[in-house]
Amino acid sequence: MLIVAAALGLALLIQAFLVKPYRIPSASMEPTLAVGERVLVNRVNYRLSDPSRGDIVVFHPPAGAVSGGQGECGVTSPKPGQACTRPTEKRADVNFIKRIVALPGDSIAIRDGHAVVNGKVQKEPFIRPCGPVGECSFPTPFKVPPDHFFMMGDNRGESDDSRFWGPVPRKWIIGQAFFTYWPIKRIGLL
Repeated sequence: MLIVAAALGLALLIQAFLVKPYRIPSASMEPTLAVGERVLVNRVNYRLSDPSRGDIVVFHPPAGAVSGGQGECGVTSPKPGQACTRPTEKRADVNFIKRIVALPGDSIAIRDGHAVVNGKVQKEPFIRPCGPVGECSFPTPFKVPPDHFFMMGDNRGESDDSRFWGPVPRKWIIGQAFFTYWPIKRIGLL
């Protein structure tokens, strides 16, 4: 009985502080991650280093992200053709998974679903481009605020992300997804 209790306690500690499993809830990260896939999230690495452009992260989105529709921006009237520049002040209790496309201080614009960071269109061979429906162009650039990260799903035409509800504060990032463990045929590093 003591061994079972110790094993359970150790498993809970690992999940609370080191590595947490996460299930992909939507198609926003396709083709990289499919609905129902399961990943492991490293909860320690961002205490030791900074998140990088291209990292796939699990985070708490701004409360405006779960208000329905395509989210609620923390700015009442963004400039025409500009993505949301500021999130709502409170964070949501749910978890999202997206890719970091712009870092604090970067200039970000979106052209046909492609991130334009500091004036350069990013090479993103992993994305599913925008279809004929959806808002995929926000050509007016803005500077990502200090200590915030601009997140986008890889399925650009089907992702509710920072374009609509703003950059995410660093303190709301839970960790980096680093390994797919389910289904078995998709096991591997991200």
